[in-house]
Amino acid sequence: MIWIGIDPGLRSGAIAAVDHNGQYVGAYDIAAVQDRIDARALKQMILSLTTPGDDYAICLEQVWTMPKQGIASTGRFMRAFGAIGAVAELCCERIFYVTPQVWKKAMSVTSDKNEALVAARIAFPQATLLLKKDHGKAEALLIAEYARRTFS
Repeated sequence: MIWIGIDPGLRSGAIAAVDHNGQYVGAYDIAAVQDRIDARALKQMILSLTTPGDDYAICLEQVWTMPKQGIASTGRFMRAFGAIGAVAELCCERIFYVTPQVWKKAMSVTSDKNEALVAARIAFPQATLLLKKDHGKAEALLIAEYARRTFS
């Protein structure tokens, strides 16, 4: 069983996977073309994290608009979230949604991006999480691990 976690976002979105034992499978930043998610590239990322015949599930962070965020940036972000969700649902029958508050509490991290990086570096030392900008991949890995622990 492969557990795929997705941290949605237009510029900082990421996808990552762990296997049924909690071992690192892979992690990628989600590609964007101008102000849109590259849906075809995201589909290929999902398929590259699995092999034909693998049973897999996707856990997508359920996000909402943020107060004081501009209308245009909110629109771009929610369009990205919708595209990511649509690709995930077309690729996989088992989709789970989880709010940031729920998975972060379960994984003992706060909203501080550095905490997610540290936790993911400890749990998945083979993952390439060298830079601060890798926080999306770190969160995607933690979402995948949350899903494995919760929905197995």
